[in-house]
Amino acid sequence: MKKQGASVVINHQIIEGKQDEYETWLNEIGPLCRNYEGHMDWQIIRPIPNVTFTYTVILRFDTIENLKNWMHSEDRKNLIAKVRPLLAKDDDYYINSGLDFLFSPKNESSKAPVKWKQFLVTWSAIFPLVLFTPLAVLPLLGLFHISGNRYVDTFFITGTIVFLMVYIIMPRYTKWIKKWLYS
Repeated sequence: MKKQGASVVINHQIIEGKQDEYETWLNEIGPLCRNYEGHMDWQIIRPIPNVTFTYTVILRFDTIENLKNWMHSEDRKNLIAKVRPLLAKDDDYYINSGLDFLFSPKNESSKAPVKWKQFLVTWSAIFPLVLFTPLAVLPLLGLFHISGNRYVDTFFITGTIVFLMVYIIMPRYTKWIKKWLYS
C-alpha cells in the first residue's frame, strides 16, 4: 500500500464558558488518537480567550485508510457523543490526502479537482516562487548574518515558499481559476 499521508481538520465551536471542560476532553481523546495505527501528528489551534470560541484540531496519519479508521472508530464516536453538550455546533471536519487541502472547495457537494489540474496549478504557482523568493529572502538573511550556509538558506527559502503557497497564493489563485479548476 502506497503511503501518501492524509490529514483531517476538525473545527469545534465551544459554548462560552465550557473551554476548561473541552480542554479536559482533549486530554482524554488525545492519547487515544495518538495510539491508533498510522498516527503521525496532532496540532491544536486554540481560540483567543474571551474573543473566539473555535478550536481547530489538525490530525495527520500515514494513510487515508488509517485516518478513516480513527475518524469512524467506536472510540472517537463515544468521545464525540461525550463532548456534544459542550459544542455550539456539531462536530465539523473535512479529510484530505496529499496536497488536496490546497484545492478544497468550500461547497461540500464539489469534489477536489482532477490530479492533472492540481499538478498544473501547483506547478504554475511554485515556479515563480522558486525563481523570485530567493531574491527577497537571501538579502534579509544577510542583514541578520544568517545567510551563507546552503542548508540554512534552503530552510528559510522553502519555508517562505510553503507559507506563501498555503496562506497567500493558493486560496486566491484557486478562487480566481475555480471555473476551470472544478469543471
